[in-house]
Amino acid sequence: MSNYGKIDIMWFDFSYDNERLKGTQFEHMSGETWRSAELIEMMRSLQPDIIIDNRLGGDASKEEPDLHSGDFVSPECMMPSQGETDVLGRDIPWELCLTLNENWGYAKNKPWDYKTPENVIHMLVECVSKGGNMLINVGPNAKGDIPGESVRILREVGQWMRVNSDSIYGCGKSSRPKPEWGRYTQNGSILYAHIYDRRVGGFRLDGLEGKLKKTRLLEDGSELPLSRPWNGTAYPDDAYVDLGVAGLYDERDTVLELELL
Repeated sequence: MSNYGKIDIMWFDFSYDNERLKGTQFEHMSGETWRSAELIEMMRSLQPDIIIDNRLGGDASKEEPDLHSGDFVSPECMMPSQGETDVLGRDIPWELCLTLNENWGYAKNKPWDYKTPENVIHMLVECVSKGGNMLINVGPNAKGDIPGESVRILREVGQWMRVNSDSIYGCGKSSRPKPEWGRYTQNGSILYAHIYDRRVGGFRLDGLEGKLKKTRLLEDGSELPLSRPWNGTAYPDDAYVDLGVAGLYDERDTVLELELL
């Protein structure tokens, strides 16, 4: 904490109380077993701006969280259904941690053990849409090389991020409910529609009629016309975007930038 300049984050892994460990020497390996409160106070005295995870055993869901509950919770390989909240229903900062290939280090796996680029993109978007962050693990082999399959997947995700990162960085939960065709992320008055599924007929944005100033394709900034189809009178509260005959520009996730009035 005092030898390496400013430290941004300390990610503890891990401290636990677990039913299956009762009666063993590891039965109470949590919280003050590690003098956690003292440890946290020491760290913050040396690094006032440091961010600390929740794996010293504190309960972040309390109305007044334990000192050693950290700054964010870290669900492992399990997506929260609605994000993370405390006992009062307030949002808690959180970060999903998961693996790229079902292992927390290098393993010479078969290709079908890997998540696809589309899987990774969709999980990232889901985390942001629920107010969270995402950490994904890769492991180098004994020579220090990242496996080729990991590189291929991450490069494709990076390709998508290069043109769609505005819908991720600085964004969080949307004021709109989850749509049936994908997810929303939001940054201020800018709503990002992440479209996974093709639709039948005109593309509907539920409840947004008269609430949109501009609609663009995020990838290249091209403006998309709002155009109510001939049969759109059945849903007068919904806005309709003309995506053309093809329906989707990117099958992994087509992102629209919607500027709200």
